[in-house]
Amino acid sequence: MYFLGIDFGTSGARSCVIDAEGMIVVEDKRDFGALDDYERAGIWREALWDLVAALPPPIRTQLSDIALDGTSGTVLACDEELSPRHPPLLYNDDRAVEEAALIAKTATPGHPAAAVTSGLAKVLWLKKRLGLTGARLYLNQADWLAGLLTGRVGMTDYHNALKMGLDLDELKWPAWVEYLADVDYLPVPVAPGSRLATVSRPRARYLGINPGCMVHAGTTDSIAAFLAAGVSRSGDAVTSLGSTLVLKLLSDHRVESTGHGVYSHWFGSRWLTGGASNSGGAVLRQFFDDRQLTALSEKINPAIASPLDYVPLPKPGERFPLNDPTLAPRLSPRPADDAEFLHGLLESLARIEARGYGLLGELGASPVRQIETAGGGARNAVWTRIRQRLLGVPVARARHTDAAYGAALLAREGIRLFDSVYP
Repeated sequence: MYFLGIDFGTSGARSCVIDAEGMIVVEDKRDFGALDDYERAGIWREALWDLVAALPPPIRTQLSDIALDGTSGTVLACDEELSPRHPPLLYNDDRAVEEAALIAKTATPGHPAAAVTSGLAKVLWLKKRLGLTGARLYLNQADWLAGLLTGRVGMTDYHNALKMGLDLDELKWPAWVEYLADVDYLPVPVAPGSRLATVSRPRARYLGINPGCMVHAGTTDSIAAFLAAGVSRSGDAVTSLGSTLVLKLLSDHRVESTGHGVYSHWFGSRWLTGGASNSGGAVLRQFFDDRQLTALSEKINPAIASPLDYVPLPKPGERFPLNDPTLAPRLSPRPADDAEFLHGLLESLARIEARGYGLLGELGASPVRQIETAGGGARNAVWTRIRQRLLGVPVARARHTDAAYGAALLAREGIRLFDSVYP
């Protein structure tokens, strides 16, 4: 019996199969490369089929459960056959300025759905452009991917639903969301890990997998990374150093601040609070490849602070720890020595992380005790030491750093994961 988790991140998709003991059996990945907006959804669909079909036959025929994660706030407008009618609007798409302002006037004060990058703002923007008959379904990325497997939609997980307007007190859609969305139907919010449906028979035959394989409600990519890290105490945190910089802190208290891009997710009897910065590895990739990052990092003394103070954004706009869609990047002056330049970038990214965790504490979240690191940046030991100097708490690389492993745990445990693994 095997359990499959698939992570759809910014730059690629990864799969992870575990057995009943949680041991990794096989892993795989597909890089997206440079994508044209109009081919993006097709590449995602192809990556999903490829990752499942590439599993060894003995695993495919004994595959018991699947869970997927996707980037939070990425929205697709589809017809009833789940074919997109417009290029997907990605997690950091900030074009829905007028729609976000309308939501802010109507929504519960401080709700993350009022952000310009929220899923609900994107739905309203898409509806205005596509008209009443342009699309019937507006889906989060994880829901769309699960629907491709089951042939059904109609439920969405609490985590991806938050930026669509979910009421975290009642765990249902508030009246203002129903009024603003004005769509044929709103999906039923369910706990991440809930059983959705088995893989459709035609799809199971096409992929060569067990027709009884159950698909579970998924989560966001950053929460899947948190699940993979396996932390359990209030005050434990996970920083995901991928294309973007994402902070998640397990807290006894729910905290939110729209002005700072801070929000809390349902996490059983506790809260997972944090935020996502637009800074991160994507900025480093603008200047260096993997080989250069490794070689230049060896020339950096992490005990010495860099005097360079950058705003390391790939383009204008920041979400956390300051929610400012107009904030401009600042990546100069650039020293002649590439190692000094990289040192300044890493130090500036670490400052954002430190400000983020400091802000969460100021807002009332549980104090940070330790930080586990996930994502590609977790492999950079020099960056880790810079971060620990600025953060002032133990910083380590998580035992499991890939969100796909967290999705596989969600497939295995279902909703029990939030009670049994995290008491």
